[in-house]
Amino acid sequence: MVNPLWLKTFITLVEQKHFTRTADLLHMTQPGVSQHIRKLESYYQATLINRNEKGFELTPEGEKVLRFAQKLVVSEEQLKESLKEDNPYEGTCRLSSPGALAMRLYPQLCALQQQYPQLMMQYEVAPNHRIVSELMNNTIDLGLITHQTDEPELVTCPIDREQLLLVVPARFRNADYRELCQLGVIMHPDASHHISSVLRSNYAQFRHLSEFPVNGAVNQINLILEPVAAGNGFTVLPESMVKAFHQQQAISILNMSTPVYETIYLTHKRYRPMASRYRFILNTLFPNQL
Repeated sequence: MVNPLWLKTFITLVEQKHFTRTADLLHMTQPGVSQHIRKLESYYQATLINRNEKGFELTPEGEKVLRFAQKLVVSEEQLKESLKEDNPYEGTCRLSSPGALAMRLYPQLCALQQQYPQLMMQYEVAPNHRIVSELMNNTIDLGLITHQTDEPELVTCPIDREQLLLVVPARFRNADYRELCQLGVIMHPDASHHISSVLRSNYAQFRHLSEFPVNGAVNQINLILEPVAAGNGFTVLPESMVKAFHQQQAISILNMSTPVYETIYLTHKRYRPMASRYRFILNTLFPNQL
C-alpha cells in the first residue's frame, strides 16, 4: 500500500506550487520533499510532475494520483470526524451558497467562529448547480440554494426568503414601465429570473425580458450595482445585497405593489446525518426556522 505521507507531501506540493514552501509547511527539508515525490513516482511507475523554469506542471498521471490522494484525505477526515464526539461548537463546517446570499451570511459565520474558535468555517461561493454537484460528491456538507433541485439523493426544504428589489439610478425615483423600457437592464447571473419575476408580478404590460435593451452585464457580485449607480440601467437583486452597496445615494429602490420574494432552500445528503454543529449554525443564521 502506498505511504500516506508521500501522498500528503504530493498534495501539499501541488497546493503550494513550490518545493521550499512545501518543505517549510511540512517541517521538512527540500531534498526530503523531492525524495517523497521520487518514491511516489517509483511506487506508481509513472512520472507525476514535469519540472520547468517556473516550477513544475502535473502530468496526466500526476493529475490522476492527485485526485486519488485528495479522495483519500477526505475519507480520512470524514472518519476522524465520525469518531469524534458530536460537539456543536467544534469541527470543520463545509457550506456553500450563491454570492448574494454569501454577502448576507458569511459575516455572521465569521462572527460565530470568533465566538467559538473550534468551529472552522469553509465557505464556498458557487452557483446553484455547482452546489448540488458538490453535495453529491461530498465536497461540502450543506448547501443554501435559491432553486429547488429534484435530485433524489438530496433533501431540499425552504428555510428562509428574501425580497427582490428593483433598483434604478437615483434620478428615477418614480420610474414607470415606459421609463424602465427606455432605461434598459443591467444583466447578472440571476438577472433573467429576478427581473422577470418582479416585472411579471407588478406590470401587466410585461411579456418578456427581450423587450428591454441590455445596457450592461457583470458577473462579479459586488460590482452589479455600479452601472446602475452610474445611470446605465436598472436591475433586480436580493434586499441584503442592495443594502450592502456602498453608494446608497446613487441608487433608488422602486416601490412595488406586489412584493416578490426569493426562497432560500437548505439542501443536504438524504442519508447523511447532519452533525450538531450544522444545526447550531443554522439555528443561528435562521432562528426558529428548523
